Amino acid sequence: MMPSRPNLLSTTRLVLRALLSLNFILGMGIGALLLASFFAPQWLQATLGARPEAPPALMTGMRLIMLIGLAGVPLANLVLARLLAMVTTVRDGAPFIPANAARLQAIAWALLAIQILNLAVGAVCASVSMIYPLDIGWSPSVDGWLSVLLLFILARVFDAGTKMRIDLEGTV
Repeated sequence: MMPSRPNLLSTTRLVLRALLSLNFILGMGIGALLLASFFAPQWLQATLGARPEAPPALMTGMRLIMLIGLAGVPLANLVLARLLAMVTTVRDGAPFIPANAARLQAIAWALLAIQILNLAVGAVCASVSMIYPLDIGWSPSVDGWLSVLLLFILARVFDAGTKMRIDLEGTV
């Protein structure tokens, strides 16, 4: 008997679990870099391509960016965990439940916070670049902001649809 191929939902669950693990590892890496910035700042600057004569403002900016990155780790975890929970309800055949509408709303808020953190990284880069060039390839994300708006709308639509389904079940 030939083994069955994994379907899209099982693959999605696997990917989300892997991303949750990678997010944790990323957070540990950022934390390690932040610690290294206090114990071996010259090594870190050299590793990241900064010249030894860089002003202290550069290291301050780098630390701020690392702190912002650390703040993004639990937000990404929230998004991934909520998505995994939603995929589980789809797999179980009951996706239109109030909890999924709440999960979409939570994901929207988390993505909004991530977009604000992204703007904070841009602000740090801009302020440090006045003193020393700091180019991390930052750019604002129009797609990210549109995704936030879309998720807030979808959460409301999902909530209304869930209520309609509950009302319909009550009339049958």
